[in-house]
Amino acid sequence: MPKVRVGFGLGTHTGAAADPQAFGALCDDLDRLGFDSLWLSERVNGSAPDPLVAMSYVAGRTAHLKFGTSVLVLPGRNPVLLAKALASLDVLSGGRVLPAVGLGAVDPREQAAFGVDRAERGARFDEMIELMRRCWTGDEVTFAGTHYAVEGVRVQPTPVQQPLDLWLGGRARSELRRCGRLGDGWLPSFCDAADVAAGIPVVQEAAAEAGRTMDPEHWGALVAYAKAPLPDAVVAAIEARQPDKRAADLIPIGYDALRARLVELVDAGASKFVVVPVDEPTTWRAELEGLAETVLPLQTR
Repeated sequence: MPKVRVGFGLGTHTGAAADPQAFGALCDDLDRLGFDSLWLSERVNGSAPDPLVAMSYVAGRTAHLKFGTSVLVLPGRNPVLLAKALASLDVLSGGRVLPAVGLGAVDPREQAAFGVDRAERGARFDEMIELMRRCWTGDEVTFAGTHYAVEGVRVQPTPVQQPLDLWLGGRARSELRRCGRLGDGWLPSFCDAADVAAGIPVVQEAAAEAGRTMDPEHWGALVAYAKAPLPDAVVAAIEARQPDKRAADLIPIGYDALRARLVELVDAGASKFVVVPVDEPTTWRAELEGLAETVLPLQTR
């Protein structure tokens, strides 16, 4: 039976991250309460902290808490330098980095900020993953792709985690198949148990076609939740994004409903979760303690 783990995601909330004392207290509380991990989103056009910088802070602040990105945008970065940064962070944290990577938000402003043409993002993403993985072996790397080329590069140090797993998200069939071809784990968002149950075999099929297998521990879900009924405008926005779903199918209201949703997802085959509050809490400590009391008992040895 896969081990159930529950992490906490800040999403694009900045209330805790805008104040270094508040962010430090958040990290301390997550570590103290026994959350598995803290996940940080990437937005250039916003005040959320840079995820690589924030993860470095978390690494130095905590002893046990893992930390990940949901998600780190690859196209627009230098793959060798990014491989070096993630490997260094994994070494200095004792193997606590959990990178989930993607193509970036479907937002023209965000895409323009990364300086990569939309039509090139997928091809660059695929090449970057291959090149980064080769860099993490510690061997001398020569690589000649369409978008990236290096000769005789050896990246040191190598990650503590071997291999350093890269998780991918997405629910569209093309995204599921990319995860099977290239990913080490699947972390979709805005999904229900039926989506997870239907998506896992698609990822497995694509992995098998590529001569790969997926670790049975590496099925997850990012689960947004709210403490109170969502405003009509938020409901409309969610249902416009996914017209075949009701907002209530995607965002549980209250801790008990969140716990019930996680149980449903476990039954569907997932075991790694990132819970993200839709509304910014008034008091982060009280929020985390409420979550810890309700959902952390689901974690298994």
